[in-house]
Amino acid sequence: MSSNLTINAGQYSEKGTKPSNEDACGIRTPDDTLLTSKGIAVAIADGVSSAEAGREAAEACIKGFLSDYYSTSESWTVKTSGQKVLGALNRWLYGRSQGIHGSGQGMLTTFSAMVIKSTTAHLFHVGDTRIYRLRDGDELKCLTRDHQTWISSEKAFLSRAMGADLAVDIDYRSVPVEVGDVFFLTTDGVHEHISNQEIIALYQANKTHLEQAACNIVTRALEYGSPDNVTCQIVSIETLASQNEEEFYQHLTELPFPPSLENGQTIDAYKIIREIHASNRTQVYLALDNDTNDKVILKTPSVNFQDDAEYIDGFLHEEWAGKRINNSHVLKILEPKQQRRCLYYVSEYIEGQTLEQWINDHPQADITEVRPLIEQIVAGVRAFHRQEMLHQDLKPGNIMIDIHGTAKIIDFGSTKIAGIQEVNTPIERGTLLGTYDYAAPEYFEGYPGSNRSDLYSIAAITYEMLTGKLPYGKPLSKRALKRVRYIPARQINPALPIWVDAALEKAVQLNPALRYERMSELISDLAKPNPDLVKKEQPLLERNPVGFWRGLAIGLLILNLILLYFIFNAKA
Repeated sequence: MSSNLTINAGQYSEKGTKPSNEDACGIRTPDDTLLTSKGIAVAIADGVSSAEAGREAAEACIKGFLSDYYSTSESWTVKTSGQKVLGALNRWLYGRSQGIHGSGQGMLTTFSAMVIKSTTAHLFHVGDTRIYRLRDGDELKCLTRDHQTWISSEKAFLSRAMGADLAVDIDYRSVPVEVGDVFFLTTDGVHEHISNQEIIALYQANKTHLEQAACNIVTRALEYGSPDNVTCQIVSIETLASQNEEEFYQHLTELPFPPSLENGQTIDAYKIIREIHASNRTQVYLALDNDTNDKVILKTPSVNFQDDAEYIDGFLHEEWAGKRINNSHVLKILEPKQQRRCLYYVSEYIEGQTLEQWINDHPQADITEVRPLIEQIVAGVRAFHRQEMLHQDLKPGNIMIDIHGTAKIIDFGSTKIAGIQEVNTPIERGTLLGTYDYAAPEYFEGYPGSNRSDLYSIAAITYEMLTGKLPYGKPLSKRALKRVRYIPARQINPALPIWVDAALEKAVQLNPALRYERMSELISDLAKPNPDLVKKEQPLLERNPVGFWRGLAIGLLILNLILLYFIFNAKA
């Protein structure tokens, strides 16, 4: 049976002996869609008592995190989303302290949060609040580290807090979650005054009423003389999201595959004009929107894969990814005009040619023609990377150039989405499905891709635009990696500046660590010489290996002729 992520939770906060409660806490369980892509968030904060506005700082962090986390991109990992939100909250707190309180000590708070997504708990932590896990009912394990500096055996001060500086170092870790795990989030007013064993005992006495259990833990800490505000949250994992293969496949196949579509045929709100492209994986049709009379593109899955769950999942995520990217250099995915009766997706129609056709029309193009197109392609790829997506199948056939000269990436079938990778499914997601001609070497060795893998593909495309060839002469393979050697682009196109060749060589290094770290660096080095890359006296073997070996062969031939001459003369 399939199941969703469910928890049982309770929390309680009390001011104790203090005049006001400067602690804050909260739990948010979103609806089904966000429950899968973003998970359940739990957060606790303890406003620093020595700060002028500790209470406001704690409340702002809890409200801000539980709201803003769910506003971040669904394609981002939990780590990226949490760190970006907390970084923004910290800057806001620091700015408020500087602007209103003036001392920089006005709005300070400790903070701990847990996001449970799929089968993993993601922890964020700053300060001396704590997160514990109880597994199998016998040991309470602390999963966070207090950020305190001890100045004596009895006195310590916070070494890290939200709002203390413009930038904050946030501890992050992820831990696997099992059904039956119980998490406790506490402020120092609790865990400094009650033992782990007593926390477990109070929980077990009220494990079906976690609000009461949290209240009892807080009350016991006060009874033991806690002079601070006291807050406790308890989260019990009841079920984890899971589907077996049959259920997963049934979910994917809610929409049937469409039949082969004929010219003039109408499917939902679209009239088919003609088939543009067909392969063993997909069909692409030019269609007319019956409501607006605008031309659109319909992409349909191939019936060859109607029993392939991994393929269907990839097709659905191609549309999912495209809808989350809004960039003038990436194909725009459109919302269907009505509820679909079968599986397809709709995109804008681009009038123009593929980059593959452009290369055929412009053999060994000049760098001044190539550079503007590459800059546009890079802009499109950056849109993927900002969403924590790797394209993984950049090639000339997947890039269109419209009638205005605008380059657009048009295919997302192999895109790896970091946030989706965190969701446990019966199938393996994110495997390389694209063309190997332009794929980075690390894929062939079984390593996961990175932004530098997409950069390699862009550089290989650039190389082909300038030379008509691939940088290693032929498509790579695992077996070939040990013996291939970069072919200088100037060997094929002597008109190419040596500094452009040097930039391409760096960008297509077999070892990703030796490539550019950022695409902006590649663009810069394609625009002007980088003195660090261009050698003042490059050996002839590297500048022109064919000429080197031809010259060596001629020299050896002449030497042999001279030797033969002396041998014959000596005999005479």
